[in-house]
Amino acid sequence: MTVVPVANSESNRVEELEREVTRLRATSQVLMDRVEHGMNATDSAFTLVPDVQDAASRDGRIHERTQQLETALAQLERSNGELERAKLQAETAQLRLIEAIDAVNEGFALFDAEDRLLLCNGRYRSFWPAFADKIEPGLTFDALARLAVETRSVVEAASHAEAWLRYRLNVHSNPRGPYVQALCDGRWMQINERRTRDGGIVGVYTDITDVKLSETRRREQELAEKSALLQATLDNLAQGVSVYDRGLKLVAWNDWFVRLLDLPASLARRGATFGDFRRYNASLGEIGLDGRVLDGDGQDFLEAVDIEQRWHNGRILDVKRSPMPGGGFVMTFSDITARKHAERALREGERRIRTITDALPALIAYVDKDQRYRFVNKPYEDWFKQPRADIDGKPMWVALGPTHYAQRRPYVLAALSGQEVTFEIELPSSEGGQRYGLATYLPHFDENRTVLGYFALIQDITERRLVAEALKEAKESLERRVEERTAALMSVNTQLHQEIAERRTVEAALRIATRQAQEANLSKTRFLAAASHDLLQPLNAARLFVSALADLDQTPQNRTLIENTDVALESVEELLATLLDISKLDAGAVSPEITDFPIDSLLSAMTTEFRALTKDRGLDFRIVSSTAVVRSDIRLLRRIIQNFLSNAVRYTRRGGVLLGCRRRGDALRIDVWDTGPGIPEDKQTEIFEEFRRLGNEQSARDRGMGLGLAIVERISRMLGHPINVRSVVGKGSMFSVTVPLGTFRGSQVKQKPPTTGNNRLTGTMVLVIDNEHSIITGMTALLQGWGCVVYGATSGDEAIGLLATIGRPPDFVIADYHLDHGCIGINEISRLEAHLGAPVHGIVITANRRPEVNDEVEARGYHLLNKPIKPAQLRALMTALRS
Repeated sequence: MTVVPVANSESNRVEELEREVTRLRATSQVLMDRVEHGMNATDSAFTLVPDVQDAASRDGRIHERTQQLETALAQLERSNGELERAKLQAETAQLRLIEAIDAVNEGFALFDAEDRLLLCNGRYRSFWPAFADKIEPGLTFDALARLAVETRSVVEAASHAEAWLRYRLNVHSNPRGPYVQALCDGRWMQINERRTRDGGIVGVYTDITDVKLSETRRREQELAEKSALLQATLDNLAQGVSVYDRGLKLVAWNDWFVRLLDLPASLARRGATFGDFRRYNASLGEIGLDGRVLDGDGQDFLEAVDIEQRWHNGRILDVKRSPMPGGGFVMTFSDITARKHAERALREGERRIRTITDALPALIAYVDKDQRYRFVNKPYEDWFKQPRADIDGKPMWVALGPTHYAQRRPYVLAALSGQEVTFEIELPSSEGGQRYGLATYLPHFDENRTVLGYFALIQDITERRLVAEALKEAKESLERRVEERTAALMSVNTQLHQEIAERRTVEAALRIATRQAQEANLSKTRFLAAASHDLLQPLNAARLFVSALADLDQTPQNRTLIENTDVALESVEELLATLLDISKLDAGAVSPEITDFPIDSLLSAMTTEFRALTKDRGLDFRIVSSTAVVRSDIRLLRRIIQNFLSNAVRYTRRGGVLLGCRRRGDALRIDVWDTGPGIPEDKQTEIFEEFRRLGNEQSARDRGMGLGLAIVERISRMLGHPINVRSVVGKGSMFSVTVPLGTFRGSQVKQKPPTTGNNRLTGTMVLVIDNEHSIITGMTALLQGWGCVVYGATSGDEAIGLLATIGRPPDFVIADYHLDHGCIGINEISRLEAHLGAPVHGIVITANRRPEVNDEVEARGYHLLNKPIKPAQLRALMTALRS
């Protein structure tokens, strides 16, 4: 540490004390001299003039002066003590200041007003190892700076010595805040100099090498990240990019640059020169890039270039060269092949459109939202008597003139507001005379319904106007003639009023007759519905007896009679059921229950029902199902498909039947194909009428009644499902119904086909409840033929009484829906279950085919069979429930 005296408060205090001591010493000396002089004078006076009074006065003054001298001496002593203490404090403070300055981590230096070094610490010297031994108090800052230049201690001074020296001396003389200085040994120093109050300079010098290194690493990392981001950006551009630095070396590029130009690997590497690229381009000859892109050298690439170029690989490229501010340039290559082809196609399309519009006998134009013509056809051009190039782009008010534009302006504004307008206008004719046109303005919208302009279509309606005027004249003439005839017609009018009154009377009578006919039809329907139960009851009993007889051993003659009886009963049953269905459809008693369901659940059941039937007849049966969900009434749709399949099987002798589905937009078409005799085209409408049958040969069993397709036609009309028929005589027919698709999401349980095998009903106990003894007898005979043990009862109470004698619960309870005294079969089965304390298999038999009955039975968990009972159906149901 090098120290020189420092001007501070302690040194000032010491100087004041020293001045005070000097003053006091001078005062003391004066007093001593005066005392001595006074004593000599007194001795002389006493000896010469013995004046006692003067002597006393002189003694008083001497005493007073003596006291002043003692006081001054005491004050001098105190001042000397304070001076010693002040010097000690100043030395202590100076030592502490030196220790504090030397202890700080930063370099410290103090220069006086003449820019000479007064004080510095060792940290400051450590920044200048090359001349640290020469840094002593009194060294000027100018000399210190020149030592830094001579020893090449500063980076800037090593290359620009004079410039740096001027700069450093200027910054030192006029400090403006901290700045950073790079040293040649790799360190960085932050210099913070300030002017002191006495005109000197105090400086703090901080080593910020670690901060600069950290900042350098951070900047290098940021630069690397930016480079990676730049490369990722280039790689994601849909165009080729190459960047050359000021030395014309390739520093960045992307894959599209290589792929679009089919460049060799030697030209797509870092450091590849632009000269290499130019030589490669020159080797391509006429199929290379235009020379304007490659002109220039180094800093001469100052102009931007944009050209379209066909490359040697057939691509059409949009090549752009853009200079960079620091030198070098960027080249971009965009593949515009598709755009050029599209432009060519658009030009060709525009040419075709112009050809078509020019041939039309109408004036066609397109006007944009600024009311400027953008397209006109040849008739429009002829009307303006100007080339279309002169019309395109012109405002309407300029092209049409003030008068014609004023006529059209309200309609133009309406079209530009989005309205379609049609109006008549006057067309000036070069041949003289007046012509008229019918103009239609159609607004042109973009995808956001913003009006971009409008299309104008003007048709010459001069002839029509002339005809209209002629018609007007004729109308006026006719009006006169009408007035002449009005008087004659007045008398006729009176007669017409009389006829109208008579007609109203007849219409009232017709309405009464129509109402009576409708009431009669409803009465017929109600009669058929009410009588169905009574009609089907004996028929059901007869079917049961015939089935029971068929299960017994019979002679061939008797078996033939039984089979014929069964066929006759089946025909009667089918006829009654069909008549009942038609009556219900005609009366509107059938209400469809529309639901969404998978069609496969219906077709699977139909397959099970008809596969065995077709097999017995030696026919092939195929099905092409579908996973589609349809929206319909499953019960009525089943009736339609079942009728199609029944007819196909009935009339087909060889070949087979196909049941399939085809999607048609938002609908599903269900087809039934057969290889039957076919239907003549003139008969394909008649077959949907009641009792219409073709003259094909069938057996008595196969011969239908001609009502099935009539029912199909009524059901399809009610459901809104179109029916279609296609047929070729001698090859076969196709009947189809089209059903809308649904959106059902729930799960469906497919119907399980009945199983076949050995007689599983042997020993099965069956309890039959029916109010008709003939039904009980027939059912008993039928079931006993299957090996069942049968008990019969006419009511629920009687059945409960039988349970006490039977000894065990029955396996099945077969009950009629309608019993005596208003009892219902399903309620009686529930009573039996409650009495037994356990569920039983319940089967309900009824002639009532209303869907409400079916829903009620299913809700109880029982099974429903319609009268007349089909023994095979009953046996299959019981076998399935038993298994």
